[in-house]
Amino acid sequence: MRRLVLALLLMLTASGAGAEKLASTVSSATVQITSSFDGAVLSLFGTIEPDTRGAALTGPYNVVVVITGPLQDRVTRLKTNNWGIWTNTDQVTFKQFPSFYVVLASGKLDNIASPQIIAEQSVLPDQQARDAAQVQGVKAEEFGTQLVRLMTQEHHFAVEEDGVRFLSDTAYVGQVTLPSDVANGPFLAHTLVLKDKQLVAEGTQGFSVRKTGFENFVFVASRQQPLLYGIVCVILALGTGWLAGVVFRR
Repeated sequence: MRRLVLALLLMLTASGAGAEKLASTVSSATVQITSSFDGAVLSLFGTIEPDTRGAALTGPYNVVVVITGPLQDRVTRLKTNNWGIWTNTDQVTFKQFPSFYVVLASGKLDNIASPQIIAEQSVLPDQQARDAAQVQGVKAEEFGTQLVRLMTQEHHFAVEEDGVRFLSDTAYVGQVTLPSDVANGPFLAHTLVLKDKQLVAEGTQGFSVRKTGFENFVFVASRQQPLLYGIVCVILALGTGWLAGVVFRR
């Protein structure tokens, strides 16, 4: 009898502090690029819920959202001035490197996540460079740091430690800004829910960026129908030249 009562007490205790799960969404599943596109702002919403019905959530919680754009191969080169002439003297290739990478957090990363979590999830942009570099050691660190710096200057990389705001104890919102020259393709928003600096839940949402209209025709034709693309370019060039000749002749 005592064992049965103890088992019931344990069950009640467990149900009172159940595990967490995440429900999240993005404000727009598709971002369309037209000739007048000058960037876009997307909102990322989410709520933390108990994994089992009737369980009570025991916060406080923190959230980190990592937005990753299409992966590309990049080459970072070192230029050296030799007798007044700048030449490429060294380079490092980065395979499958993000074209866009933004980290949004509800607080300073050192205060809300353990170093192990940050390393395991490759949260920081510098870690993305290390993982993609085709060399190791000091050279990878130096070239990776410079690549991240350049991508940050172009507003394609960012770490915003105040980028997530809690609307309540369990509901949050974050915003990410896409620049006007953002890459086309699939994007992923990976969300980490943290409590006491430990990961308790995570989830991933996707959205896409794509060209529309005439811009999309040119983009697709240049890759899938190069002959047609070349013919159209020649026709446009001849037509523009003929029109310019007519106008200036008058």
